[in-house]
Amino acid sequence: MQIISGTTKFQLKGRSAVVIGKFDGLHRGHKLLLEQILEAKEDGLQAVVFTFDPPPAAFFAKKILKGLTTREEKRRFFRQLGVDVLVEFPMNETTAATAPDFFITDILCAKLHAALIVAGTDLSFGDCGKGDCALLEKYADSCGYRVKIMEKVYDSGEEISSTRVRAAVESGRMEEAARLLGAPYMVMGTVVHGRQIGRTLGFPTVNQLPPADKLLPPNGVYLSEVECRRGIFKGLTNVGTKPTVEKGENPPMGVETYIYDFDEDIYDSFITVRLLSFCRAERKFENLEALKRQLDHDIEAGRRR
Repeated sequence: MQIISGTTKFQLKGRSAVVIGKFDGLHRGHKLLLEQILEAKEDGLQAVVFTFDPPPAAFFAKKILKGLTTREEKRRFFRQLGVDVLVEFPMNETTAATAPDFFITDILCAKLHAALIVAGTDLSFGDCGKGDCALLEKYADSCGYRVKIMEKVYDSGEEISSTRVRAAVESGRMEEAARLLGAPYMVMGTVVHGRQIGRTLGFPTVNQLPPADKLLPPNGVYLSEVECRRGIFKGLTNVGTKPTVEKGENPPMGVETYIYDFDEDIYDSFITVRLLSFCRAERKFENLEALKRQLDHDIEAGRRR
């Protein structure tokens, strides 16, 4: 997959099918959009995802906003799907003020050679978000592309949206999040060295330190599934700051996972942890022995579920 990032100076060769969106969470609605450009590959078009970096909400807020999917997670997801080109269009004062009609003629047509443009009904682009689906359709004939506007996907009578997924994750409703996403909520990242307290207690774990813009569910213990180079394994994951063993004013947020029936060194390896369901809240124990007793209980309970 070709990644175009940090520049407005690019030029594709050949015609393309372009989908435009923020793709936070990559929920079922997003996947329906992506299916359209992937199907267009059968007609000889390049499958192109056009998104923004940083996301518009973060740019206008002038601060880091936690998202459901990090940039690296999106890249991996798009690559696995078979996307040919990912455009991470830079958001800055200049590009945010782009006239909507210029966005269509100069970027979508002149640079990406769009033969098909796919978007959701709530699409907005260009200066003050004035560009919309109606404007795309207005320019379609003169610019020589087709437009496919996809209706929203619903679940339990409500529209599936990143906002709805975010609310489920923030409340620890992981089963609901999985239903809206079409897959369990994931934390991807490299295994880093921890303090190895778990190993001294008889429970070796793997540690991830998600980036600051990754939305995590409430601190606590979760049933999980871990995918690594050795395959997919059942796991039990603690999301939080490990208050029993970590000292200091602001301990880092981490994701620490005990992998069932697994004893292999995977430090510095890339893993995916899928959070399946909430078990209990994280809390501080009076000592390591009390923590060990709780871990014994958690791991045994997790094995039975």
